[in-house]
Amino acid sequence: MNVPVIFRYLKDLAANNNRDWFNAHRDAYETARKEFENLLTAVIARISLFDETIRGIEAKDCTYRIYRDTRFSEDKTPYKIHMGGYINAKGKKSNHCGYYLHLQPDNCLLAGGSYCPPPALLRALRQAVYDNIDEFRSIVEDPAFSCYFPVIGETFLKTAPKGFPKDFPYLKYLQCKEYTVNCSLPDSFFLAPDFLDQTAKIFCQMKRFADFVNYTIDDFE
Repeated sequence: MNVPVIFRYLKDLAANNNRDWFNAHRDAYETARKEFENLLTAVIARISLFDETIRGIEAKDCTYRIYRDTRFSEDKTPYKIHMGGYINAKGKKSNHCGYYLHLQPDNCLLAGGSYCPPPALLRALRQAVYDNIDEFRSIVEDPAFSCYFPVIGETFLKTAPKGFPKDFPYLKYLQCKEYTVNCSLPDSFFLAPDFLDQTAKIFCQMKRFADFVNYTIDDFE
């Protein structure tokens, strides 16, 4: 696996995001794509050491197409300028919480959670947090977790969700529109000799959060 090759290709693609350039440099894309799959394979192996549900997953099943869906976007550039992989026992399109790795020059991150859950599932997740607030807080307020993932969710209600008390002391955990976590990282993190071990360390801290979310989803389904 060669992370500099991936970064170099993504930088070139960002500067030349058009079909003519992409087609003329398809070999470079295939090389970068293969290097990213090799990286994911190594990450999967390390996650499997603490999360047995990940064992047997193949990198090719975790990656996304490079082509952007521009139908409803003002930005008509045809290609994504990042490479991402979602390592999830239920598949990359599942609502279950998995482990997401995103490589993009100057915008790298590790993340996970339940993204865009349908309304009924979001209600179930909020109810689980409300009913088990002490357990949830013990996970997300643990310094070993919060030093990497300081915020739960990405978008939020301004008031209490329907059916929950407005005076709930930990209302911020119910106002999430999704139950996700993100850890932004500099490019240098992925260029360090021990980045695989450090990546596994961060994802390991996320596992209790993932277990909480996935237990609720399994019960819901």
